[in-house]
Amino acid sequence: MDAELATRIAELLTTPERGTVVEIGAGTGALTARLLERAARVIAIERDRDLLPVLRAELADALDSGALELLETDAKSCDWASLLATQPRPHVVGGNLPYQITGPLLRSVGLAAPVLDRVVFLVQLEVADRLVAQPLTDAYGALSVFAQNAFEAQRAFVVRRGAFYPQPGVDSAVVVLVPREAGESPESEEFRALVRAAFAQRRKTLRNAWHGVLSTDATGLERAARDAGIDLSLRGEALSVAAFARMARALTS
Repeated sequence: MDAELATRIAELLTTPERGTVVEIGAGTGALTARLLERAARVIAIERDRDLLPVLRAELADALDSGALELLETDAKSCDWASLLATQPRPHVVGGNLPYQITGPLLRSVGLAAPVLDRVVFLVQLEVADRLVAQPLTDAYGALSVFAQNAFEAQRAFVVRRGAFYPQPGVDSAVVVLVPREAGESPESEEFRALVRAAFAQRRKTLRNAWHGVLSTDATGLERAARDAGIDLSLRGEALSVAAFARMARALTS
């Protein structure tokens, strides 16, 4: 990550200043060092034990002062509420996410949205487009619904592949996720099942995609859809986050 990019991301993570930032994947500390200039406390997560001695050497003063804490762990298993419970606010989580862990980490922070003030992730451009996608667009899917149920999602800026060494094969983007005061719907079993089924086979109408979901028979499905104001002849890509939430509530009422 080049210096200019690290500075721009650090500013997104620490505005306003003096809060706590949990950095996922500290690497060699390029972003960590800039975060320490603005945050009251930085908790840097790095699972590669070969990089920990580098971080300790580069950031020794911050470690000695208590401004920095290094954790050798897997971010996917973090309990964000416990980690941030006694730390100064705002509480922010951020980092450069490898593609293979993007989904699990987004789910993890989504469930922890009530204890967070902001999330800033650098992700593949394709993923960023999905996170902010609106209904009736090609990029809109289950990831869009799950993310936007918990967060207001915005793409901050695109990062071309030349900003990294070694250079990856794709461009990236920085996304900013601000927790909603209250999610459209608790991420209940019903909500998850409806969203996943709606996008499992995108060409299916909702009537076919939801057939048998949660052991609901045809009559129960029609009744719930009527109560929720859902047209079952539509496809999943036509439904807003709020519509999925209404349907989940109708099925459980």
